[in-house]
Amino acid sequence: MQRFSVRLLNTGRHNAFRVQNYRNRFTLSSRFYATTSAEMNDVVVIGGGPGGYVAAIKAGQLGMKVTCVEKRGTLGGTCLNVGCIPSKALLHTSHMYEEAKHSFANHGILVDNPRVDIEKMHKTKDNTVKQLTGGIEHLFKKNGVNYEKGYGKIVAPGQVEVTRNDGTKQVINTKNIVIATGSEPTSLPGLEIDEKTCITSTGALALPKVPKHLILIGGGVIGLEMGSVWMRLGAQVTVVEFMPAIAAGADKEVATAFQKALTKQGMKFILETAVQGATKNGDIYTVTIKDNKTGNISTLEGDVILVSVGRKPFTEGLGLETVGVNVNKRGMVETDHGKTNVPGIWAIGDVVAGPMLAHKAEEEGIAVIENIATPGAGHVNYDAIPSVIYTHPECAWVGKTEEQLKAEGVKYKVGKFPFAANSRAKTNVETDGFVKFLSDVETDRILGCHIFGVNAGELIAEAVLAIEYGASSEDVARTCHAHPTLSEAVKEAAMATYDKPIHF
Repeated sequence: MQRFSVRLLNTGRHNAFRVQNYRNRFTLSSRFYATTSAEMNDVVVIGGGPGGYVAAIKAGQLGMKVTCVEKRGTLGGTCLNVGCIPSKALLHTSHMYEEAKHSFANHGILVDNPRVDIEKMHKTKDNTVKQLTGGIEHLFKKNGVNYEKGYGKIVAPGQVEVTRNDGTKQVINTKNIVIATGSEPTSLPGLEIDEKTCITSTGALALPKVPKHLILIGGGVIGLEMGSVWMRLGAQVTVVEFMPAIAAGADKEVATAFQKALTKQGMKFILETAVQGATKNGDIYTVTIKDNKTGNISTLEGDVILVSVGRKPFTEGLGLETVGVNVNKRGMVETDHGKTNVPGIWAIGDVVAGPMLAHKAEEEGIAVIENIATPGAGHVNYDAIPSVIYTHPECAWVGKTEEQLKAEGVKYKVGKFPFAANSRAKTNVETDGFVKFLSDVETDRILGCHIFGVNAGELIAEAVLAIEYGASSEDVARTCHAHPTLSEAVKEAAMATYDKPIHF
C-alpha cells in the first residue's frame, strides 16, 4: 500500500496542493544519494547574496527544508558587504559634508570650517553593514533556514559539497540546487589591482584618506557613485570612458543632462578613450590613454586608480562542468525562467542574463522557489526592473529608452516636466533635472519612464508599478498626488504625455 502526504503551499500568488509519493521518493533517494529522506533537503542555495538569501527565506516560508551555503562568513553578498549598502552609506555621508560646506549658508545655517573624519565615516558605514548582515542571520533562524559558512560546489546531480571555513567538508543531498553566487569586478590588461591605490569598488569603500587625483576608469553606475563620494570629500576626479556617453543603459537625454550636472560639480570626463596601461613611480601612477577617434596617445597622472569597467559572473569552482550546466560565452549560466539545462539545478541573479541588480536577483530568487513549489507560479517582469544611480542628483529609469523604441520601430509619445517648475523642488532649492515618460501612440500604455533629479530613486517606484499593471500615462496623470511633493513632477510629466501639463 502506497503512502501519500498532502501539503498546502502558499506561493504568494495562489495556493496549490503538493502530493508526495513516499515510495517513489525513497526509490530516487537510494538510487542517487544513498541517504534517508530525513537527510534530504528540498533546496540548497549556493550563495547568500540578495538573490540567494531571499530565495532561502522564501523556501523556508513555504515549508521546505533548505540550506544556504555562503563562503564569505557574513550574509548579504556583495550588495550588503562591499556594494550597495556601504556605498550608499558613504554617498550619504559625503553628501551631508558637501551640503554643510556649500549649501547650508544659503539656508541661513552657518557652519564654520566643516571637516571630515574618514576613520569615523568608515566606522559608521561598517556598523550599518554589520547590523544588516546580522539581521539576515536572524531571518534565517526565524524561517528555519540552515546556514552553512563555506564554499559550495556541485559534485553530482542533487549533491553539493560544502568546504566549511574551518576546513571540514560535508556533502549535502538535495532535490534542487539554486546557483546564486553573484559577480565580481573585472579589470583591464596592464592594471595590477592591489585594492590600496589601484582599486576596484571594494577598495574604494575603504580608502584611508582622500586621494589628490582619482582616475576613474569607466563611466558606469558603480564608478560614478564612488567617484562622487571622493570628489565631494575633496579629490579631483577624472573619468576615462571607452564609450561616447556615460551611464550605459540610461536614456540618452538623461545621460547628457547627468554628465553636465557632474561636470558642474567638478568631475572631468574623457570620453571615447581607451586605457592602455599604467605605471607607478613612487606614489604616482601614469596612466596611458588612447583616443578612439584619432588614435592619439596621451597620459594622466594620479595617486589612485579606480577600475570600474563592469562585473563578471562568479562561477569558478562551482562544478558546473561536472554536471553539464550550460554557460554562454560571457560566462553566464543559461536559463529558461531560472531553469538550467540540468533538471533540478536553477540559477538567478548576476550569474544569469539581465542587469546585475540586487532587486532583480531578489525577484528571481522568489520566482524560482515558487516554481519549485508549484511549477508556473513564479514570474519576473523584466520590463519592470528599475535602475538607479545614487549620485546627487540621482538618475533612475524603468522600461524602454527612446533609443530602444526607435531601434524597435515602436511609435511613441514623449512627455516631460522639469523639477524647476515643481514647488517642492523650488522650496528645497533642488531644481536640477526632469521626469520623462514614453508611451505608446495608439494605446497610451507607458513604455518607459526616466527621471533625473533629487530622489529619483524613490520616485521611480510609481512608474515601475504603473508598468507592472499596464497603466497608461493618463492613468498616472488622473491619480491625485499630494501637494507640495516631488511626486507631482511625475504626475505633470504624465499629463504632458497624453495631453498638457498644468504648471509648465
